[in-house]
Amino acid sequence: MSVEIPILADAVMIFGLSCAVILASHRLRVPPVIGFLLTGVLAGPHGLGLVGDAHQVEMFAEIGVILLLFVIGMELSLEELQRLKKPVFIGGAAQVLLTIAVLELPFMLFGDGLGKALFIGFLAALSSTAIVLKLLAEKAQLGAPHGRISLGMLIFQDVAVVPMMLLIPLLAGVAQNPWLSLGELLLKAALVGVVLLVVARKLIPRVLEAVIRTRSRELFLMTTLGLCFAIALLTSSVGLSLSLGAFLAGLIMSESEYSHSALEGVLPFRDVFTSIFFVSIGMLLNPFFVLTHLPQVLGLALAVVLAKTALAAAAGRILGYPLHVAILAGVCLCQIGEFSFVLAGVGLGNKLLTPTEYQYFLAVAIMTMAVTPFLIAAVPNFSERLVKFMPPGLKAAPPEESDADQRDHLIIAGFGLGGHHLARAARAAGIRYVILEMNPDTVRRERSRGEPIMYGDASQAAVLEHINVAKARILAVVISDPAAIGRIVATARAHNPALHIVVRTRFVTEIEPLLQLGAQEVVAEEYETSVEMFIRVLSVYMVPKVDIERFVREIRAEGYGMLRRPMLNTADACGLEGTCSSFGATVLTVVPGAFVEGKSLIDSRLRKEHGLTVVAVQRAGKTQINPDPGWVFNSGDRVHVFGEQDVISEKAGLFIVVADESGFAA
Repeated sequence: MSVEIPILADAVMIFGLSCAVILASHRLRVPPVIGFLLTGVLAGPHGLGLVGDAHQVEMFAEIGVILLLFVIGMELSLEELQRLKKPVFIGGAAQVLLTIAVLELPFMLFGDGLGKALFIGFLAALSSTAIVLKLLAEKAQLGAPHGRISLGMLIFQDVAVVPMMLLIPLLAGVAQNPWLSLGELLLKAALVGVVLLVVARKLIPRVLEAVIRTRSRELFLMTTLGLCFAIALLTSSVGLSLSLGAFLAGLIMSESEYSHSALEGVLPFRDVFTSIFFVSIGMLLNPFFVLTHLPQVLGLALAVVLAKTALAAAAGRILGYPLHVAILAGVCLCQIGEFSFVLAGVGLGNKLLTPTEYQYFLAVAIMTMAVTPFLIAAVPNFSERLVKFMPPGLKAAPPEESDADQRDHLIIAGFGLGGHHLARAARAAGIRYVILEMNPDTVRRERSRGEPIMYGDASQAAVLEHINVAKARILAVVISDPAAIGRIVATARAHNPALHIVVRTRFVTEIEPLLQLGAQEVVAEEYETSVEMFIRVLSVYMVPKVDIERFVREIRAEGYGMLRRPMLNTADACGLEGTCSSFGATVLTVVPGAFVEGKSLIDSRLRKEHGLTVVAVQRAGKTQINPDPGWVFNSGDRVHVFGEQDVISEKAGLFIVVADESGFAA
């Protein structure tokens, strides 16, 4: 007897078609989001009509939105908001308000009411967090100035979705008294907030602790999802949105010490359901509508991309960043976001959009999403041309102060973690240095602490001339933007052929192009990590230190090429096969009551009977190398022993091992 489940056939069709389309997208190097949208277009009622019940698919899509907002809430910690407070609260607010204000004007001029015009501004103000952050992370540009600006503005947009959702009924004029309705919504939101605050502080920590004690991943995951949906249902029952509840649930979880475990469990569900969300969006689009209105759709899409780029760039300028950096951030935020689809669906239900206008919105939004990956990929070349042809008056201003007589100094471009360490080392060595940084907040903060830091773009000739690059000895580039690194190296080399340029980059594949541009030394994070890993591994296997150092010298001398060889020549590292792998050294701490406490080295018979050689003993901050046979062990002694690994493990009880904080004996 067979049981028919209609949604199962639709699910099989969606997942099967998605696999085929995503595989094709991967081979064509097209982002998966575009593949999901295309899947929806093909499977939807306006395409091949492969899905019979689009309404049930939309229900799954709604779950995807709930989980997406839940995860955003969990990822938004107070610490993160504090670190990005200016890009979030000033840059984000400026971008959203400017976009709403500017894009509502044409619709008001064409006779649409204020409510509808504002709603269209809401739709245009949001960008795609999922697409932008994924692309910037893949291209290692999240740490670049335009990446930080984009991240801050996207955080604000994600939070702004909630009040936008609350305002839609008011903009639609559904309530007879808008102000009364707004007051009721705010009162309900306040009451729900108070309830959730009490629950978050009193109940949820105890529940989570009880669940964690069971050590059951299944129970923890069910509790996490139950919390998400329960709070979403609570907010929905009082007239607020499901999305608001999910976001609040995420914020509650973010303050828990178990938030990382919860995030790890929820992410696979979020990815699946948000994929269905993008598929459902594609199903709404009528491709024949796009074909019959192609000139209008292309014109609107181009207008949206240009307007959003310009307005986001204006917000970046308000933050104090150079114009070309602000424009790069604007390019990243030029598309319509996934939450705009949620708002548009609610607006359609409240008659803020007609079916025809809704199709225009879908076509324009999907088109802007589709071109975003290609625009972000073109950002480096676009940036180079922009800087080259930008009028001098619009380029980043040179540093406010300089010393024309400075010479033989070190220039540090970028003041992240690497810049901090380099400046600290230079200061300790008495080396004169100057720092160039493009984050105005960092410049103000570090200048108040006495650092010789200046605001400026190291890729611009005027800035480098201002800090006397022609007389400098070394330029150290420690920034995270690969395209900007290349411009800095080329510009600095043109102004000082004798300058020694040291560059930090991320991947080994970026080394050769930078060397060709004029860098003398390029340090790849990928490479240094691999070197550090093999040093530690070989140390454990007791490969002699001199051989490890020889390996490192050979690799560095061959310009990283040795890492791509199948093996190293280790024949002389171990005289006998297996010898290096069977011996080791460690540190054992003598505790009260241990076998060796109060015994001399000779009386404990560690070497003769137990196979352990004592090479050093640390006591009261002093180290005794090769103690004599009469040495008596005291409680608290840290004993460096050498022997076969299995013997050390077996005999550790003679000392009762407490810690191994100092690693392997020298």
